[in-house]
Amino acid sequence: MLLAIYQNTKNVFFALFILVLLTSSTFAGQEGDMVSSESGLNRFPIVTHSAITPILVEKEEEKGVLIAAENFLDDIKSVTDKSPKLVESNEVSQSKQLLIIGTIGKSKLIDQLIEEGKLNVSGMAGKWENYLIETIDDPIEGVEQALVIVGSDKRGTIFGIYEMSRQIGVSPWNWWADVPVEKKGELYFKNGRYHSGTPAIQYRGIFINDEAPALSGWAQEKFGGFNHKFYEKVYELILRLKANYLWPAMWGRSLYEDDPLNPVVADQYGVVIGTSHHEPLMRAHADWSRHGKGEWDYSKNKENLQQFWREGIERMGSKESLVTIGMRGDGDEPMSEESNIELLEQIVNDQREIIAEVTGKPTKKTPQVWALYKEVQEYYDKGMRVPDDVTLLLCDDNWGNVRKLPKLGEKQHSGGYGMYYHFDYVGGPRNYKWINTNHIPRIWEQMNLTYRHGVDKIWIVNVGDIKPMELPISFFLDFAWNPDNWPAERLHDYVVDWAAQQFGSAFKVEIAGLLDSYTKFNARRKPELVDEESFSLTHYNEFDRLVKEYKDLAVKAQGIYKKINPKYKSAYYQLVLFPILASSNLYEMYYAAAKNKLFAFQGRASTNPEAQNVKTHFEKDAGLTHYYNTQLEDGKWNHMMDQVHIGYTSWNDPSKDIMPEVKEINLPTKGAMGVALESGAFYPDDKSLKTRTFTPFDKENGSLTLYNQGKKPIDYKISKKPEWLKLSASSGQIEKEVKLGMDIDWSKVSIGNQEGRLIVKSGKDKAEVIIPVNKFTVPDEFEGFVEAGGYVSIEADHFTGQQTVAPVRWEVIPGLGKTGSSVTGFPVRSPDGASKDLANYLSYNTYFTTPGEHTLQINLAPTLNFHNSEEGLRFGISVDDHAPEILSMHKGRHSGEWNKWVGDAVNITTCKIKIDEPGAHEIKLWLVDSGVVVQKLVVDTGGLEKSYLGPAESTFKVKSLK
Repeated sequence: MLLAIYQNTKNVFFALFILVLLTSSTFAGQEGDMVSSESGLNRFPIVTHSAITPILVEKEEEKGVLIAAENFLDDIKSVTDKSPKLVESNEVSQSKQLLIIGTIGKSKLIDQLIEEGKLNVSGMAGKWENYLIETIDDPIEGVEQALVIVGSDKRGTIFGIYEMSRQIGVSPWNWWADVPVEKKGELYFKNGRYHSGTPAIQYRGIFINDEAPALSGWAQEKFGGFNHKFYEKVYELILRLKANYLWPAMWGRSLYEDDPLNPVVADQYGVVIGTSHHEPLMRAHADWSRHGKGEWDYSKNKENLQQFWREGIERMGSKESLVTIGMRGDGDEPMSEESNIELLEQIVNDQREIIAEVTGKPTKKTPQVWALYKEVQEYYDKGMRVPDDVTLLLCDDNWGNVRKLPKLGEKQHSGGYGMYYHFDYVGGPRNYKWINTNHIPRIWEQMNLTYRHGVDKIWIVNVGDIKPMELPISFFLDFAWNPDNWPAERLHDYVVDWAAQQFGSAFKVEIAGLLDSYTKFNARRKPELVDEESFSLTHYNEFDRLVKEYKDLAVKAQGIYKKINPKYKSAYYQLVLFPILASSNLYEMYYAAAKNKLFAFQGRASTNPEAQNVKTHFEKDAGLTHYYNTQLEDGKWNHMMDQVHIGYTSWNDPSKDIMPEVKEINLPTKGAMGVALESGAFYPDDKSLKTRTFTPFDKENGSLTLYNQGKKPIDYKISKKPEWLKLSASSGQIEKEVKLGMDIDWSKVSIGNQEGRLIVKSGKDKAEVIIPVNKFTVPDEFEGFVEAGGYVSIEADHFTGQQTVAPVRWEVIPGLGKTGSSVTGFPVRSPDGASKDLANYLSYNTYFTTPGEHTLQINLAPTLNFHNSEEGLRFGISVDDHAPEILSMHKGRHSGEWNKWVGDAVNITTCKIKIDEPGAHEIKLWLVDSGVVVQKLVVDTGGLEKSYLGPAESTFKVKSLK
């Protein structure tokens, strides 16, 4: 393709420009683009069987560059088992090749090469965190060719070095997740010019938080606490991920006081230090508990607080930092009710005076952040303002839904905007800290929304203990570097690439599927919110289907574990197998608890075995934790899985994992028959049972369960009529229970409503089961979703038609949804619509057998009203050619519903639709406001049952061909 561009372009310079653009835009994030293990034309030898190219880094370089260069040498050795030599300028005359590392303005050699015209840094010089990697000829006397890694600044050079480490096969998670390297005998750089460009987000980082008991216990055991030895590992990880910013651990900890070398080493490495949203002027909350005098109340204790903050800025010195300003209540709480905007503005003004006095520079020369967290956003909405040079750090709701974004068409804050996001949280409606529950498509949707609204100064994400958030951390920071590189349709590619980076290419597609699936499942409902009541046992086989999904996933994950190269097994266990096994086991445990409760009520012989199943899975959970902590990597990660996660009854952790309550019953020796329907109705509670109505368009066949109420096995016999009713067995023995499948031979059923009948006998026990059926036909020319079971259920991305008036349009976000994918409006910065201007819609062909007024449920992602508009975010619904009804997903909803939205991971908005007569109808979903994310549509025509996920998608009838 590139050759064709060159040959067909009259202007050679234009062709070369295209070549540079294509090369530089494609290498980032794609393993192996720059480096090969095979020699070839136009390839620079880094390591060959006969030679090792020396590496030149001038000793005057920044400390962080020297550290990264040393790490790069170690990386090369780990890959090739060969050690490059680090040389000075006067030691290179005997080498034909040379690898040069340097920073513009810091490296004399780099500056000399630029001045002599041998190194072209146009487009990057003076830019933020740019790097360039390319080969040049005759760099210095005696050297024929050099591979140059040059940065526009210190971190630019560091990022260039670590990009080369990644290119030769060293994952950023090499130490933190024991990701091995693939041994290679030779390494060659593919000659070309690879320019990173400027990262889209200036400050990109992580917040270590909620770090007890897991990370804290681990750090204490392995490092003696949160000291500089611990933080060196964190700083290196941040830089290998091309990030630059850290909020350090703060639960009873202080970066500056726990080890005075912590901030010194951070500055040497090149990591910018900040403090959390409630820790002003570089003082940790722990500092106040240790040294504070008086109350944390500015109106009563101004002098002591000012001195406390002054010491923070003095301690910061000239180290690169982002200073948090403002004030919350003591312990990350709201300030007292007496607090007011005037007081808070005074606090900010006084803090800024302290900054100027201590630094000796104008206040605006020190980067500052004001976090609009929780009630602080309310102060902003009521008119509180800070000076223009301060960055406004917007926040999500702690559950991954952004609360506020800059309003389109309004004057923007010149200090820029940031976003504080969460992968982990301690607070209502429940803590979620145990395991990764962050699905890449949802992160993308909210952070894309954030970026497109101009929030590009700071992105900081609460990652809890770092582990087990490896995948979402990688994505968040890669996306922050270049959002344009990862549009929605490439999100699965990202996970495939990430899997290949950690485990090689052999199983990258399968592993990506596992990663995507388990995070999707865990995002449906946080594990801490799951219990035996979460999902329906009796409607749509819901609990059974969920458990089967997890078990199938576990089988696949274990299958790959057996086949994967043994060197990957440790990393695979940490990043893939453990979260899947642990999540699957959790669901199986609660499933057993739900069945135990129901079976005890029905008097089943299976009651006590299900109680034992609960105990078995509870013990298995402890066993999985024990293996992760004490046996994996010989105990390297001990305590990392200490987080309590079973037995929540309130928002906060229980003191220890608590097994679900179980019931055990005393069974009589003599057996007795019970019959249970899917609905939960059962004999002997009811002598005559009635199933749901079956139609030819049902997605699933029916079943009934025959069970024993005693210890001794019993025989059963079933008579049935008419002929069209089919049963998987008509006689047999019941030890504990037997599940029988029911099916309908529709070729023998007449049009209309009919009933089948079963008589189930065992000894003196006799139960009748009535099976209603409704056979109807749908016209051959119809294509769409057919009502059955008293509902029509449609995944939002399965639209049958659409109307688009550019540039506004509906687009699919693959995988975003509790059961499928989602649709949302693009571009996300498009102005809000109005009913009179509606033009864009998706249509869904449906066939109804039940006329009348029905309830339509529109399942939406729990997006917040991020513009704080009176109307909230809106969309439209219409049927056939009727005018659309404009609906708001926020207006008229009370604040208490938020707990349910985030707990259930959905906002269900409803409206009434009228179906005039049976037959084909068209439901239209109209685009009004961007930001509305639609997952599913469900029409209740009178038979919709209560469940967590809702019914499976209705049967889609394909048009008959004649």
